[in-house]
Amino acid sequence: MSSFIPYFGNGLFTIAAFVVALSIIVTIHEYGHYIVGRWSGIKAEVFSVGFGKVLISRVDRHGTRWQIAAIPLGGYVKFKGDANAASVGGTGGGRDTMLGAPLWARSATVAAGPVFNFVLTVLIFIGVAFAVGVPAKPLILKTIPTLPDSYVQDLQVGDRILGIDGIETPDAETFFGALDQIEYAPAVSYDIIRDDVQQVVQGPYPQTTTVLGVNFDSAAAEAGVRALDVITAIDGTPVWAFDQMIEIVSASGGKTLTLSIWREGSLIDIDVIPRKTDLPTADGFETRWLLGINGGVFVEFDTETPGFGQAVSFGVSQLGYVINTSLSAMKHMITGQISTCNLSSPVGIAEASAAMAKAGVIDFIGFIGFLSAAVGLLNLFPIPVLDGGHLVFHAYEAVTGRQPSDRAMRILVTVGLALVLT
Repeated sequence: MSSFIPYFGNGLFTIAAFVVALSIIVTIHEYGHYIVGRWSGIKAEVFSVGFGKVLISRVDRHGTRWQIAAIPLGGYVKFKGDANAASVGGTGGGRDTMLGAPLWARSATVAAGPVFNFVLTVLIFIGVAFAVGVPAKPLILKTIPTLPDSYVQDLQVGDRILGIDGIETPDAETFFGALDQIEYAPAVSYDIIRDDVQQVVQGPYPQTTTVLGVNFDSAAAEAGVRALDVITAIDGTPVWAFDQMIEIVSASGGKTLTLSIWREGSLIDIDVIPRKTDLPTADGFETRWLLGINGGVFVEFDTETPGFGQAVSFGVSQLGYVINTSLSAMKHMITGQISTCNLSSPVGIAEASAAMAKAGVIDFIGFIGFLSAAVGLLNLFPIPVLDGGHLVFHAYEAVTGRQPSDRAMRILVTVGLALVLT
């Protein structure tokens, strides 16, 4: 029984993380429908967080019943005259019903859900930008982790970085850009200012082989690799840079690799089998062998609060990244260029939610931002039962001057639901 408790606890944590993420995303989505519908003159009778038995409810001054239901796997808004929570069919006809409202009001109400998801994504990443900050100018070392003796380490906290191996690096962009021009080595030269004295010291290659994170359900996680492990060799070949490891693993062909790992002062060997993975690129996707570990620069820099415009730009860019990557992935799966295994089931999304929650508050909030954008995009697909399907019905009405028949809509919604579930 005692061995079962940790698994039971992990299961509860996974469910809780998934419910929290889904509830936030769905509530914002449905609030978009509700508030734009109200502004457009369409009366909402019920706003429900969850399905099934009502646990708590109250009626506001607009006559809308706000409720929390027992099954926290979504939510809905039921407008006046709707036959059901999906707003398919009904007995409407009055101006304050979904069926009787002008076409522009119905279309705006339907589109508001995905739009609010996109807005949530942008706002979340604006908040992340302010919370995390951006590297300050000039670059000043904030922390330096402990590394094995095989690395040369003469840098100190507070050093101001001016350049690497003779390449000037006045800011983070030039610092990371310089990595392509530096050869992998146990030590490189750093031009610094320390105690108001400019000097040259030796330090590790900027992107060391320190494991900063392990992806859940990855080859590395299965093998027992941990965050903050330092990989010193692969199959006996010394490695000094994270990109060097990427090249070795990519060329492995999927054969078992032995990782020599420095962990808390001790050396251990771990065997791991890379997994074939489809990765997004600027031109589409490429298939590579991966361990499922994350790396980065071996130090932290002092940060500063970004300007508002800079934060907004970051938020919008993250939204664009999710949309572009998702559409590209679907295109490549439909054409057979990448595997449909890249699709995540609800269980997979729940596991990802738990992994991000364990990683920290910022990681979890960022995950909600990415998932919100994905949910908003999914709902715009022209599939009956989704918001995009409703917008297709509205487009049909705009062209023909009449709404689709109730029977036709019910059939199409059933087909759409089956397609989504499939």
